[in-house]
Amino acid sequence: MRADCARLADLDDTEFGVRLLAGTPTHETRDPALLRHWARTATEFGRELAASTPPAAEVPHPARVVETTGGLDRLLLARYTSRPEPTVELFTDTLALGEQLVDVLGWRDRYPTGSLRAAALAHEHAHGLLHHDPRTRRALRDRLGHTALRLGRLRVPGHVAGADELAAHAYAGAVCGLGRSPLLLTAALMGAVQALGED
Repeated sequence: MRADCARLADLDDTEFGVRLLAGTPTHETRDPALLRHWARTATEFGRELAASTPPAAEVPHPARVVETTGGLDRLLLARYTSRPEPTVELFTDTLALGEQLVDVLGWRDRYPTGSLRAAALAHEHAHGLLHHDPRTRRALRDRLGHTALRLGRLRVPGHVAGADELAAHAYAGAVCGLGRSPLLLTAALMGAVQALGED
């Protein structure tokens, strides 16, 4: 497991974005260069959003936070739902395993103690921003430049599945001052959970 995680750490954050997009339905046959462009663009957007948005505590409609377990079964650190009210579920079992994994791998310089919880909250806060603010959603879509339909001079911009996830990871990494994207830790956690399941 340590060797697998070391190999993951050798990948750059854009490569994690490309892998996430490539594994997203609708992107299976897309050109890797286009996926790389979208991954970079969504990541830049998330970082810029972090620099231009007030912290979660200052947002008019902050989400309710509920701590629960069951995240390991679904490989989730947190989940945002908008109904019946904006809520972030934090999965304490996955967060605890993540903290242990960071210690085992010697990644505290990348993910300081407590930063996983903060990053999970920031990540879901970014999803809330993208969900509730049509201008932010439109800005991401326009920046990606994907065309869903073209009729003569009329162009209908398209949604890029997975781009909001990359933007949220970049937002969380920037807000929390992490040394690497949360995507690295997510990939390491997936490997750890699979390894534990095989034992």
